[in-house]
Amino acid sequence: MRAVIQRVSEAFVTYKNTKEDKFCGRITKGILIYLGIAADDTDGDAEYLADKIAHLRIFMDSNEKMNLSILDLGYEALVISQFTLHADARKGRRPSYSQAAGPEKALILYDLFCTKLMEQGVFVQTGKFQEIMRVHSINDGPITILLDSKKAF
Repeated sequence: MRAVIQRVSEAFVTYKNTKEDKFCGRITKGILIYLGIAADDTDGDAEYLADKIAHLRIFMDSNEKMNLSILDLGYEALVISQFTLHADARKGRRPSYSQAAGPEKALILYDLFCTKLMEQGVFVQTGKFQEIMRVHSINDGPITILLDSKKAF
């Protein structure tokens, strides 16, 4: 399971419903999480990343050091499913997504990840699974962190 975490001062997501955009998630200060689920991911991967992200110290303390987490500050998380985080573009010009989980498995682990994050005490908003979305955010810092539950990077 892979995650791209961005510290944001605000973020929201919409998706197209017939002719109009529909809001499906909005946060103020917190983190925007793009979550990619691999075919070989398990419940353990979701639990590991939820715990890691809830305690990730990427917010400034009173000494201007990144020493605080979203839990410390009561901030929020917007979680967006993004299978393209498992794209393999090493060969050719069209990425392969063969390592990404299928939609049924991905939805189960996406929901589990969000639940585990909420169980940590994080207020969670989500995008619309398996829809084309428009994500609007203001990256604060900018701070962007990459995480992989298999610790590939």
